[in-house]
Amino acid sequence: MDAVFRALADSTRRELLDRLYREGGLTLGKLCEGMEMSRQAVSKHLAILKQANLVVVLPHGRERRHYLNPVPIYEIFERWIGKYDRSRLEALSDLRRALEGDSDERKV
Repeated sequence: MDAVFRALADSTRRELLDRLYREGGLTLGKLCEGMEMSRQAVSKHLAILKQANLVVVLPHGRERRHYLNPVPIYEIFERWIGKYDRSRLEALSDLRRALEGDSDERKV
């Protein structure tokens, strides 16, 4: 899981993942379009994403297409975010508003 967090820590890699989410099945050449860096730099970012299992590369004829693998992100969601379900967050938010409202009334 550490590799996933390290991969997601970089804004360029997040941008690549966003593009793969929107468009999917992109070649390295297509991924390089619109990126203000060399093909080699994009390849290095993709290697880190592949190592974290966030990107899968599949052959398609003579091309290699890159796809987002959402499973590691879902695992992070389940472990770190999912446990804080909406009802608990709403209850905490309501409590915070109530307490902040009480402190505002005391100041008057």
